[in-house]
Amino acid sequence: MILRQVRDSRVDAETVRLIAAECFGAPGTGPARSPSEAEIAWQQARTRHLATTDPEGCWLAEEGGRAIGFALSMRREGVWILALFCVLPEFQGKGVGRVLLERAAAHGRACLRGMSTVSGDPAAARRYRRAGYTLHPTMRLTGRVDRAGLLDAGDIPVHPGNAGHRDLLDSIDRRLRGAAHGPDHELMLAHHDELLVADTLAGSGYCYRRGGAVKLLAATSKRLAVRLLREALARVPEGTEARVEYLTAEQEWALDVGLELGLSLHNRGFLALRGMRPPAPYLPSSGFL
Repeated sequence: MILRQVRDSRVDAETVRLIAAECFGAPGTGPARSPSEAEIAWQQARTRHLATTDPEGCWLAEEGGRAIGFALSMRREGVWILALFCVLPEFQGKGVGRVLLERAAAHGRACLRGMSTVSGDPAAARRYRRAGYTLHPTMRLTGRVDRAGLLDAGDIPVHPGNAGHRDLLDSIDRRLRGAAHGPDHELMLAHHDELLVADTLAGSGYCYRRGGAVKLLAATSKRLAVRLLREALARVPEGTEARVEYLTAEQEWALDVGLELGLSLHNRGFLALRGMRPPAPYLPSSGFL
């Protein structure tokens, strides 16, 4: 087996995407669904972005010239984040994942805190727990938004955000998770439908939305977080299924909003954290946490 760094190339980005599709589309993981062109572009762009910003944290495993697994990770101001990790099913249990994780984790050796999302797979949960992570069970809200519940818009102004809000976003990130997203905001701005921002004398917050999915929400108070989530769900196109993921027990404010607007609740794997408590009020992005 050969390990090499993931390159900032279309070939490597597509290789990573196809491995992930095979892993997460394996039997028992849920119904198969063809990704949209926008989703493919986002997945490829994320890989190339991380290969550029964190080359020492992104690794590809090859066997006989065939790519069999990868680990994408990043280091942001003292927090090491494992963004995505996959090994093809036929090579699982053979030490490939352990070697990939060790190489990627070396990128975050000096970091006191760590974050990752984990599927409900028992082997994956065991691997993270043995690595010293605390596993926080998470939930997911899905369904069509009940528009009748959106009649009360609230009195906190929410407006579209842009690259000019970068300092504000980083400030909120540091307050909630101890590290800014930094350059990741540039990629999210380019590949999400909109960024919503609330900035008042009482506090600040922001939220990204792509299609029906709320991809990242951070706020300095629950009141602001509720307002942002309601606004994001109100902007989900008619007929599109809404999705809010990775809600821990600390995010009951989001659970209440979703249930009030007619969404259904499901189990959704774990949020794995090391050296930190779940940020709150906060809904992590699966791509950048």
